[in-house]
Amino acid sequence: MALKEQKVIWMGFSIQFIILFSRHGKVRLKRWFTTYSVKDKQKLTVDAVNTILSRKSDMCNVLEWKEHKLIYKRYASLYFCAGVSQDENELIILEMIHRYVELLDEYFGNVCELDVVFNFECAYYILDELFIGGELQESSKRVVSATMKLADETEKADFLMSTISDTNLLSFK
Repeated sequence: MALKEQKVIWMGFSIQFIILFSRHGKVRLKRWFTTYSVKDKQKLTVDAVNTILSRKSDMCNVLEWKEHKLIYKRYASLYFCAGVSQDENELIILEMIHRYVELLDEYFGNVCELDVVFNFECAYYILDELFIGGELQESSKRVVSATMKLADETEKADFLMSTISDTNLLSFK
């Protein structure tokens, strides 16, 4: 019996991009997991934001849009939007968005738009702990929180050591 040759179809990345924006259309954070030109990124961002903002609040949070699906959720004054391929599971993506918001809430203590604006590096760091290449890397909130806590402690220790060495309070002889 001869084995049939099977074709492997690569479907690409799960999440192609994530955009956080205000209800006024100001983009606060965006992460691209696929390659686009700068011009295409700007056009996709503007089009996605305008499309979502023009929708009524009682409409579905999932829409087929160009060659993507836009899956979004509004939390307070921020919209969290993921652009995914057409065959992705919408509920899983919504859960991933919610997990990200829960981690931001835990880190900032009830996250708001200003937290993302003034601490964008932390928001990106948490996002990067969750996703690699558009795929969920770590689903455990406990693990991501512990990683963030360790990163903060390391940063504080480095700052303290650089301050001590800069002021010559610590001399090694």
